[in-house]
Formats: sequence, C-alpha cells, structure tokens
Amino acid sequence: MDKWLRNTNVVRIVALVIGILLWVVVHMEETNITGNSPLREREETINNVAITTKYDDTHYHISSMSPANVQIILKGKEASVKKVTSSNTYQIQLDLTQVGKGDHELVLTPVGFPSDVDVQIVPRTVHVVIEELQMKEVPVVINVKGTPAAGLKAGQPIVKPGKVYITAQTSKLEQIENVRGEVSVDKAQSAVTKQVRLQAFDKEGKEVVLNMNPSVVDVEVPITSPFQTIPLQLKISGEPPKGFAIAMITQNPDKVTVYGAQDVVDRLEFYQGPQLSMQDVKETKDFALDIPLRNKVTQLDPAKVTVHVEIVPSITKAIENVPITIIGQNENYVTKVTQPATASLNITVEGAPTIIDQLKVGDIQAILDVSNLPPGKHELNITLNLPTFVKLGLPQEVKATVEISEKTVKAANP
Repeated sequence: MDKWLRNTNVVRIVALVIGILLWVVVHMEETNITGNSPLREREETINNVAITTKYDDTHYHISSMSPANVQIILKGKEASVKKVTSSNTYQIQLDLTQVGKGDHELVLTPVGFPSDVDVQIVPRTVHVVIEELQMKEVPVVINVKGTPAAGLKAGQPIVKPGKVYITAQTSKLEQIENVRGEVSVDKAQSAVTKQVRLQAFDKEGKEVVLNMNPSVVDVEVPITSPFQTIPLQLKISGEPPKGFAIAMITQNPDKVTVYGAQDVVDRLEFYQGPQLSMQDVKETKDFALDIPLRNKVTQLDPAKVTVHVEIVPSITKAIENVPITIIGQNENYVTKVTQPATASLNITVEGAPTIIDQLKVGDIQAILDVSNLPPGKHELNITLNLPTFVKLGLPQEVKATVEISEKTVKAANP
C-alpha cells in the first residue's frame, strides 16, 4: 500500500476519480434544486370547475346560475400546487345563505385550498336567480287498470293518505294538474292492496319532478260483484185497530247496496224490502227486520233495516163534496153519474191528528171505472185513493150509479 502511495501515477489516478465523483455529486444536487425543488414557484390552470352552492334548499330553489363552471388559476410552491391538483378537497363555493329570492350578482369563494396557494377565479362573479319554494296540498288520483276476474267489478280505490304535499317554486306549482298513481286489477279475484309511487303531471300530461311528501301511498281496490245503491222500499200491511193511527214511519237505512250479475243490478230501480204488518199495533215501536234476497241478488249491504213506527190516538173528520172521476169511458157513449146526483161524495176519514188536520178535498181521489160496460144503468164500487196512513173513519159503502147511453147523432140539414 505504501509503495502505491509513493507512486506518482497512482496518486494522480485516485485524485482524478475522486474529482469525478465530487463533480457528479455536485451536479446532481444542482439538478434537484433547479428542476424538482419543492420550493420552486409554479402556476397551474384548471378548467371547467363546477360551482358548489350553499343555500337553504327547504325554502329556496336556484332557477338559473350563469356560468355553472369556472376556470381557476393556481400560483404557489410546486408541492402545494400539486397537492391541490391531486385531490378533490377544494371547492369554488357560492354562498347563498344570506340572500333571498330574486336576481343576484355574487362573488365566488375558494374553499379548501392551501394557504400558500394563490387562487384566481375566472370569472370571479356569477349571476344567480333564486325562487322561493311554496307548499301545496293536492288530492291523490289512482288510475285502476285492467279487468277483474269474470263477474267481478273493481270498486272505488281507498287511498291512505288521500292528499299529499308538493313543494316547488311557484312557477312550477302552477303547472301541476294532478298527482296520480296506478294500480292493476287485471284478473283479480279479491281486493288488491299495494304501495303506489306517485308522480306529478302538468296540464299537458308530462311528468314534473318535484319534492313530494309522501311520495308513496297505500292503496286498496275492493273487488266485488257488480253493485249499485238504490232506495229500499218497505211494504206496510194491515192497519192499527179502531181509535189508533200511524203518525209516521221512518226507516234506517233508506237505501241499500245490492250485488249481483250486471244485468240483474242494472235493471233495479228500487229494492223491495221486508213486509211489516201494522195489524193490532197500538203503541209506538221499533222493528229490526232482515232484508230478504230477491230477484237473483247475491248480497245486500246492509242486510237489516230498523223501522220506527209512531202510533197515536186517531181522530176523524168529515170531508164533503169529493168529486167522482170517471175513467175507461167509451167515446161512442155518454156516461153520467146519476146517484149520487151531485156526482160527489161525503165521507168520513180517520188518522193521526197531524195528518187529518191538514187534509183537504183535493188530497182525495174518488175513481169510478166504467171500462167495457154496455149501455144501461150500473151500480159500481168507487175506489178511494186516500193519503198515506189515512183510512175511512166509518163503515160505509162507497158506491155510485152510472147511466151509459149512445150518443145522439144530429140529422144533417137538407
């Protein structure tokens, strides 16, 4: 080793190698300082940066914002600039929390950028139009689609809740025609129950997207036989005994829903209910009666009727000069009432005081039917049409004699 160090050529070679190594090290450090140094200043441009809005979306709606995207120019240390471009933590924010409805020109704010990075926003301001949100209550319309199984019919949908609240800007609310959903009952044999998503539509039938509460409702569509609701007719037979009269009869219900085949239901104008006898009834009473099934009706709702009968002591009243009306006359004959000579009746009627006190001659009809009778004299029974709950007060024959003769034909003048 000592021999090599004393050799001049060896020392020169070693010195040359060390010099080269020192040059390389120094050159590499200079390159790092000038080329990739985190202390070097850098400028970066980012295009089409979306604007983030901050506002109360429960009370306001942004109708328009121009522009919706901006350009940002970043200036700062290279490491800090790279940190921004490699992350999504920054925002260009439009703060609307302190402004209300109307047109506004507002300044944008950079949020989430390093403090040592200068941020330039192009453009710095935006034009924004804000509308106030309004709430409106609207009814729910359910469209029933399809046809149930043979012989069955879909009833009126039951919707819970029946109304919903929609929230939107005033201009949008004015477009809303209705809120509706759809339920299929195709081939259904029993009630269809489901949750239905609602949609809002404008007057042209186009869907309008808005906030709706609730947006889903519970719907039940009854599936039944064809039905219709018609008056319930009671048949009253018999009369209270002498000295008593019916003042009033009320029933509950007065209408009944009948179910059956479509042709059966369609031809019914009223439903004949049970028969109630007033024979020997002397006091006010309530009757609970079953309503019988008739004429191929399969179901009734309700199936019972309650009848309240008010019985009171009766009074009598004489009614004079009730005109006799002749029906069924032959146009080729002359028909004349000969007995009574006045062609009118004097009768006594009986009933409840509230009815009898108001009774007039015009409320009574005396009908004499002469249909198919030949010429001659005939003694006939008179049919009296009395008001409801009014009867003849005394046992009396109500008869009349008529004379039927041929019309006299006048001779023609020569």
